[in-house]
Amino acid sequence: MKKILLFFVLTVMSFLIIGFNNETYSKDIMPVRSELNQTRTIGLYQIGDDVKIYKEPSEESQILYRVRWNKDEFFPTEIGFEKFFVVFLPQKSLELVAVTDMTEDWIEIVYDDSTGKTGWIKMDDPYKFMTWINFYNTYGKKYGLTLLGGAPETCKDIKASTEDLAKTISVIQPPAKIKLNVIRGNWALISVMDMDKSPKTGYVRWRSDDGIRYFFPAIK
Repeated sequence: MKKILLFFVLTVMSFLIIGFNNETYSKDIMPVRSELNQTRTIGLYQIGDDVKIYKEPSEESQILYRVRWNKDEFFPTEIGFEKFFVVFLPQKSLELVAVTDMTEDWIEIVYDDSTGKTGWIKMDDPYKFMTWINFYNTYGKKYGLTLLGGAPETCKDIKASTEDLAKTISVIQPPAKIKLNVIRGNWALISVMDMDKSPKTGYVRWRSDDGIRYFFPAIK
């Protein structure tokens, strides 16, 4: 009887733990597809959990929203986690929004990704801003890259140099682990080990000339 009771308790605890973990990570956000409405962005900003979004870079300007959030709730609800964040991984302390412009004291962010709406927030720390290249060189080198959904098939072509017409030396065959070596403009020097187990090194386009991203750091 005691063994049956113990088994029941352990089973219930297992379900509770699984449920807790699912709740904890249910709002994790990472890009999964190439986005057309973020082509004007210049980088990412680590945002605080209580900020005012202004129409213009001035505290005398109209306040569009006051945004507050924790790992489980986001206010205002009409924006929400998915529209606001490019990356939301609270277990890694990464809460990043897209940046379109900045001054010495202010930073313009995309606060609604579904429509591309932007507003200004007071910059509390300039070191919280990363250009896209800095972000990729930091997190792409650490975690590798993943190919985003909707990217052209040509993004799988590994080139001998940073030219669209350069010789294709191989093609990425999923599943593949993509190691980032360095970013050079809109090209990434990568090393790939895919299904045939033979290493391949060359260049892929990580973003288009007009800013559409095809690859993203595989942060996990």
